Amino acid sequence: MHRNPSEMEPLLPSGVPDLEDLAREVVSRSAALGGQLHPVTQQAVVELLRLINSYYSNLIEGHSTHPVDIERAMRQDYLTDPARRDLQMENLAHIKCQREVESRLQEEPEINTADNGFIVWLHRIFYEKLPVELRQVKDEKTGEVLEVVPGEIRQREVKVARHVGPASEHLPAFLNRFATAYASDRHHGVMPIIAAAASHHRLMWIHPFLDGNGRVARLYTDACFRRLPLHGYGLWNVSRGLARKRDDYMAALSWADALRRNDYGGRGNLSNETLIAFCRFFLTTCLDQTTFMRGLLKLDGLLDRISGYVSMRGAKLIPGPKPEYQSLRQEAAYMLQEALLRGEVGRGDMLRVSGMAERTGRILLGQLLDEGLLVSDTPKGAVRLNFPTHVAGHLFPDLYPAQIA
Repeated sequence: MHRNPSEMEPLLPSGVPDLEDLAREVVSRSAALGGQLHPVTQQAVVELLRLINSYYSNLIEGHSTHPVDIERAMRQDYLTDPARRDLQMENLAHIKCQREVESRLQEEPEINTADNGFIVWLHRIFYEKLPVELRQVKDEKTGEVLEVVPGEIRQREVKVARHVGPASEHLPAFLNRFATAYASDRHHGVMPIIAAAASHHRLMWIHPFLDGNGRVARLYTDACFRRLPLHGYGLWNVSRGLARKRDDYMAALSWADALRRNDYGGRGNLSNETLIAFCRFFLTTCLDQTTFMRGLLKLDGLLDRISGYVSMRGAKLIPGPKPEYQSLRQEAAYMLQEALLRGEVGRGDMLRVSGMAERTGRILLGQLLDEGLLVSDTPKGAVRLNFPTHVAGHLFPDLYPAQIA
């Protein structure tokens, strides 16, 4: 059983120039995403992806709640089945945590995201939002049902597959070493990206909580990228990539637990070679996601998909969100495309763009607002584009499965 923080060395991979090349490419591609859309439209994409990210993060844990049902839960529309309703609440907890993390980073831009106080806070704000049924974990050896206390470092020993976590009484020492080694202002250049990848594994290796370590590790990684800041992050998220390669992700985590085999494996207790492999997998996954989202956010393609969606609605080839809204006039495409391009558009401008008579134009604008395709902060204020889940699957194909996994 691990008792000395030196047993989780090395904390950073060494001797691998290609990791720096991968990290530079992640920075470059992520930043490029930020220039593809109007900032107001970008924020609508970020809001959609926050919902999608909660779906994928929980999917890694083996819990699947389709994005449509997550969106329903955001409107306080819960499923009748208690187990599925609890999973809806689990997704809501993740979304609320993401928002709280973003708010805290704005208020405390110099915060050390590797600090044990911050990591404990992530666990607390997540578990405080869960129903009691999801705050319980079963001891596989004894069958005892244990309560997971929000923000409490584990008080007992754990074994995950072949890995035995550090002794519970020594966890503060391990977390303090983690906080120092991965401090947000300690690394420079592209090293913070590599450090984020390495620390993702090492936090899982420490396994500081009775349950929820995977969720906390992913929320922590999100916080690391936002703290840097990694420009464009939020228009893509690593959780989607990890969930879509779940078996490879779990194998990479397990392999990075390996002890050093010989002098070629580095100088620490753990293998430098397998830590390199995990970081390479993690950064490649980040690149995959930036490439995927770059394709989805190309302006010409998005404009075409908006037009195609409206055409299919007009022909009633796909259903509308409500019985009274099965069809959609083609002029709606002009309004939605204008909002895409300009970010925020006055209602009078929208009517002129549509080319319709004022009365029929206002009716159509009202429908788009009622369906959630456009949103406004005030009853007569400017409108902007929105991406509810009933249209997201058409405008962003393959972003999430059409059916529950």
